[in-house]
Amino acid sequence: MQQMTKTVTGSYSSEDVVFLLKDLSDASLERSLNEREEAIQGGAHYSEMLPIEYEPTEAYLNLFYESLNTSKRKVATAVGAVSELLIEKKGKELVLVSLARAGTPIGILMKRYINAVYGLNLPHYSISIIRGRGIDENAMLYITSQHPDKRVVFVDGWTGKGAISMELTKSVESFKEKYGILLDDELVVLADPGHCSSLYGTREDFLIPSACLNSTVSGLVSRTVLNSRWIGATDFHGAKFYSELQDKDVSNHHIDVITAEFEAAATLIEAAKEALKKTDMNPTWQGMKTIASIQKHYGIENVNLIKPGVGETTRVLLRRLPWKILVKDLNDVRLKHIFQLAKERAVPVEVYEQMTYTCCGLIKPLEKKV
Repeated sequence: MQQMTKTVTGSYSSEDVVFLLKDLSDASLERSLNEREEAIQGGAHYSEMLPIEYEPTEAYLNLFYESLNTSKRKVATAVGAVSELLIEKKGKELVLVSLARAGTPIGILMKRYINAVYGLNLPHYSISIIRGRGIDENAMLYITSQHPDKRVVFVDGWTGKGAISMELTKSVESFKEKYGILLDDELVVLADPGHCSSLYGTREDFLIPSACLNSTVSGLVSRTVLNSRWIGATDFHGAKFYSELQDKDVSNHHIDVITAEFEAAATLIEAAKEALKKTDMNPTWQGMKTIASIQKHYGIENVNLIKPGVGETTRVLLRRLPWKILVKDLNDVRLKHIFQLAKERAVPVEVYEQMTYTCCGLIKPLEKKV
């Protein structure tokens, strides 16, 4: 399959990742928070438009740097552990396919770790998957045609409710029916607080620094877009490149800081890998039980308005209309940035102890007067 259109380059080196995303930098896709929320809750699909890209405040950027400094060894350990388990389980003839955009930095870190430890330079692509719309089949046809003898491994940052895991399984079944190509639907993640992955580096719900920011930690690439006005039948899904945010870009700094920890974390990685091998890594979907109890407690009809885990809660505060933030413990130092953002946006924080996650973001149901 030919690449017919210009693709997004992003601010990462092409040695780290190749984005298979149509460049929509000149398209007018942004909507204000209120417009977007109204459209989504009125039935429009979230992938048809973009939020106005959040520019981090100085206080918030300081929290990113602080969390990066605090958790760099922990992230490096989880990256190493999941990469080791991946090689052990699936061999070395792999293609890493990260799900844009949260998966992209994690895919790069795994590629770098595997290169450093095994001397393997695995191909790494970043493609789009959209809840309710599936994976970018044109991108997958391109990858499978370029690497017919390699095994595709899908990579994401973390799990929330497990919606993307389920979307991936559906997409893989549909891809096999349409094209006769069998893909592996086991989603590899750095952190699995939702207990819906079987290949992960940790199940701890801590702040992964790349969940803090948006494009400025993801190669200056927007969320992915699937809108028939801009995306033709043979195109890849689309995205924007935010060149105007270049002076705020910390994408490569984030990768370099964690990569620099791999060597020092070697014994921790080995211990983490062995500990994971002794645990039952099968998904229990425990997170879904938490969601059901929150849904009942707060009378929320639409489950998509509940965003569990520190990564998803961060995103609710960055680009949706938050109603409340639930936390397991008000004194959890891992949630410093959540408290900071909630304060910036004047969102109430409530304690809800009976959950798998450290925190959960609730989006305001617009039909309710709250």
